[in-house]
Amino acid sequence: MGQAAGGRTGGPHAGAGDLLDLVRSGRATTRGALQQVTGLSRATVGQRLDRLFRAGWLREGAGGPGGSPLGGRPALRLEFDDAHAVVLAADLETRHARTALLGLTGEIVAEHAGPLSIEEGPDAVLGELGARFAELLRKAGRAPDTVCGIGLAVPGPVDSETGRVVQPPIMPGWDGYDIRGRLSRAFTEHTGGPADLPVLVDNDANLMAYGEQRASYRQCSAFALIKVSTGIGAGVVVGGAVYRGIDGGAGDIGHIRVMDGTRGAAALCKCGSYGCLAAVASGRAVAAQLSAAGVPAASGSDVRALLDAGHPEAVGLARDAGRRVGEVLATVVTLLNPGVLMIAGDLAGTPFLTGVRELLYQRALPRSTAHLEIVTSRLGERAGLVGAGALVVEHLYAPGRAEERLAALGV
Repeated sequence: MGQAAGGRTGGPHAGAGDLLDLVRSGRATTRGALQQVTGLSRATVGQRLDRLFRAGWLREGAGGPGGSPLGGRPALRLEFDDAHAVVLAADLETRHARTALLGLTGEIVAEHAGPLSIEEGPDAVLGELGARFAELLRKAGRAPDTVCGIGLAVPGPVDSETGRVVQPPIMPGWDGYDIRGRLSRAFTEHTGGPADLPVLVDNDANLMAYGEQRASYRQCSAFALIKVSTGIGAGVVVGGAVYRGIDGGAGDIGHIRVMDGTRGAAALCKCGSYGCLAAVASGRAVAAQLSAAGVPAASGSDVRALLDAGHPEAVGLARDAGRRVGEVLATVVTLLNPGVLMIAGDLAGTPFLTGVRELLYQRALPRSTAHLEIVTSRLGERAGLVGAGALVVEHLYAPGRAEERLAALGV
C-alpha cells in the first residue's frame, strides 16, 4: 500500500482521514474493501466511518454488481458527499480577473469575469475579490458558512509555505504581501462569513496545469503546461502533484535568456533584464511588435482577438513567437520527458502551436518526443479556477488535515 496524501498511510493505524482518502481516490469504496486495505477490524472501520458520516463528508449509495470482497450480499458503496461545502476561487491576470464558486468535485456553480488591474495593488484588488465572492454566493443562493476555503491563482512566483509572491516582475507592490490574510479578511468583510478561512495561493500556470491534469490527464505521470499570455510561465505536475521547486520558482521559463540577434538582445523585459523569452515571445511582446507595425494592440488579449479574426500580421508574429518558445521547450522536454505538453493562454492557437512544433521537433532528440503529446487547453479560461479549487480540496481533505478538522468539529 503506497503512501496517501498528507503523509499518512492506509495501514493498521489508519484514522478516519485515511479512510476518507481511500474512498475519495477510489482505492476502497466499501466497508469490506477498507478492512482489506487497512487491516482494521470491522468495528474499528465502522467507528472511523461514523465520524465521517456525522461530519457530512461521506454517504452510502447503492452497491455495485461485484458485491463485497469479503463475500455475502452486495455491499453499500461509500461515496464522498460533495454537497456539504463549496470552494471559492479566483484567477488574477494583469488586467482581468475571473472568480468562481465551485463544488468539491470541481464543477463550477457560479462564475464572474471582468476587468481588474493588478497594478491597483494587493489591498484594493483583494478587497474587490471579496466583493465579487459575496456576489457569487448571493447568485448561487449559498450561505457564507458553507465555504470551506479559497484558492487564488496569481501571475507570479509564489512561496507555497507562506502564500506570498516573491519578486513578481508584473505585479508591482505585491512582493511579500500577506495575500492570505487580506483575502480572508475581505471575504469576512463582504460576506459576514467565518474569519480565518483557509486561503491557498499559487502561481497561475501551476494551477492551470493542476486543473488540466486532474480533469483530462490523470494517468499522465509527467505533465507540463506552458501559459503564453501577457507573460510566459510553465506549470509542471509530476506524480499527481505540482512541482514548485524549493521556493516556488520552478517553471519561470519566461525569463530564460534567448538573445538571438539584435531584436532579442535589445528587448527589455519587465524583470529588468534584456533578452528574456517573455520579452520577445509573450502576448505583451507580440502586441508591441504589432503596434510598431501600425496595428493597434496593447496586450495578449488584443493579440488573441486579432488572431481570432485571422489578421495576417498577427498570425505571422504568433508563429514566430511559437518558434522562439519551441526552441526553449526543446530543453524543457529533454529535461522533464513529459507525456503531455499543453499550450495555453492568449496565444494558444494554430499559428503559435505550429511554430512550437516546428522548432521543438527540430531541436529536441527523437527519444524525448517519441511519446510526447502536444495539445492545447481543454478547460480554457476556467483552468486556473478549477486548479485553484482542487488545490483547496486536496489540502483540506488530506488525511492529516482531515483529522484536525474532524477534531475541531467535535466528531
